[in-house]
This record gives sequence, structure tokens and C-alpha cells, in this order.
Amino acid sequence: MIDSPRPAVITLSIAAVERDTGLSKDTLRVWERRYGFPSPGRDGVGERAYTLAQVEKLRIVKRLLDAGHRPGRIVPLETLALQELADKTVGQPQRGTEVLLGSADLLAHLALIRSHDMVALRSELTRLLARNGVARFVIEVVAPLNAAVGDAWIRGQLEIFEEHAYTELVQSVLRQAIAAVPLGAEAARPRVLLTTFPNEPHQLGLLMAEAMLTLEGCRCVSLGVQTPVWDIARAARAYRSDIVALSFSGCMNPNQVVDGLGELTAKLPAGVSVWAGGAAPVLHRRAVAGVQPLSNFEELALELQRWRAQPIQAVRA
Repeated sequence: MIDSPRPAVITLSIAAVERDTGLSKDTLRVWERRYGFPSPGRDGVGERAYTLAQVEKLRIVKRLLDAGHRPGRIVPLETLALQELADKTVGQPQRGTEVLLGSADLLAHLALIRSHDMVALRSELTRLLARNGVARFVIEVVAPLNAAVGDAWIRGQLEIFEEHAYTELVQSVLRQAIAAVPLGAEAARPRVLLTTFPNEPHQLGLLMAEAMLTLEGCRCVSLGVQTPVWDIARAARAYRSDIVALSFSGCMNPNQVVDGLGELTAKLPAGVSVWAGGAAPVLHRRAVAGVQPLSNFEELALELQRWRAQPIQAVRA
């Protein structure tokens, strides 16, 4: 009796895994050496070949990394344990997940994202912007929707492309909102420079901050994302900035955040403030001299009031 040939095991190349998971090739190789996972086989030409089960585990690991977990703790875990950890992470009380996902409006928005009806989602967000104004739109619509989308993605209820499509759409709506805010006087203060550090590619939080600051009459200049520290310092001089505002999503290594902030404050002209906000826990766990951490947009408004209450001689000319 002749045995039937076994079906070929489907595998992905390291380049395909990088595209699929968002984890770089270097990261995959380092984890392979350090943690023994992933443990790819080899294809016919000796290149790394990853099974679909390994790729699925890497997707969950990436979600947990974005939620603030450290690779040394989670990479060695089995897939089932990782999924359980993802569920626990999403269910933490401080995230307010159950309250957010219990909202009929948020559920409706998530349904539009999953059904790929971006035209309807844009129409709904534009309507909410017009009805609520920029400040309420940022705080009461975009912020909770971002949290709901992030939680759905960690749970595996949204695909990467769906999260990306949502992010691009909201960024487009926010840019339109910023452009519609009347500009203040040329001499309006403070002058705020907005950007992110290298390895921080997320721009949505930056745009939300720019919308709030523009609404408050600040003169804002945005450099977009991933600006080298030295260039941030040079730009602060060129634009005569009073404040450098940085956004962190939590994807950066905590040491990179702290070291980068320390380097930036040392390079900036005297009197320039540094404000840092976003989801990176390290901002509130490790103080950096000269850096004001901000937890939310309400704190942003309060800090702006404090800045404007300073005696004029304390503000950099």
C-alpha cells in the first residue's frame, strides 16, 4: 500500500511575517536567539520559514507590546496564555473598556469599521464634529473611540488594515478641523512645536493635541512624526518655540523615551518647556527634569493656563 503524500505545511518568509505582524526582521531574529521563539524552519533555499501558528502567536504578542507589556515577559508564553493575558489587559478597570464598549454610539462606529463603510463613518464623525465643536469632538468622541478601537484590536476583533483605515480617516477629519479654526494673532503665545521621537510613528495623538492647542489660540507648528532629537532642538530655535509638545503611544522602549527626553531638554534653549503626553506609562513613572507629563487633554488645558499665568519675564523671548 502506497502512503498518500502529506499536505505541504504553509509557511511565510521573514519578510512576509514582518509585513503581517509589524515586527521587524531584526526583532524576530533577536527573539529567536534570546527567547527561542519564534523557531522557524528553513525553506528550500535555507531561508527562515514561519508556520501560520507562529505568525498568529506573533500577532498576539504585538498587540500586547502595544498595550505596554515587555517582550521578556510575554514572548516565552504559550499562545493560550497570551490570549488570556490579552483578555485580562483589555479588562483592566482603568481602561474603562466595558463602559466604552457598552456605548451604543461606539458600537455603531466599530460596526462601520468592521463593515468597511468608511464613507458612512466619515459622514458620522463629520456630523459629530459640527455638532459638538472641536474640543468636545477630540475629548468626547475621538479619545473614547480610539480606546475602543485599540481594545477591539487587542482582542483580535479588528484587522490591522481596518485599524489603519480608521486612523487615516480620523487624522483627515482632524486636519480639516484644525484648518477651520481661525488663526490667532501672529504674536499669539505660546508658540508650540509638535512632533514625535524616532521609532514613534503614531500621529493621531499629535493631531488631537494640535487641534486642542490651536483652538486655545496657540501658534502651532507640526513636524509630523519621527523627528531626530537634534532636529527638534534646531526647529525649536528656528520657530522661536515656547513649548515642545511630544506624543507617545506606548510602542517605544521606556529607556528610549526617558533618554530621549533628557537629551532634548539639554539641547533646547533656556526657557523652552517640554510637554509629553500619550499612553506611555513611563511618562508618569520616571520623572525627567524639565518635562511636564500630561495624562489627558483636560490636563493640557490646565497646563496651558498655568503657562500663560507666568510673569512675562519668565517666558522666553
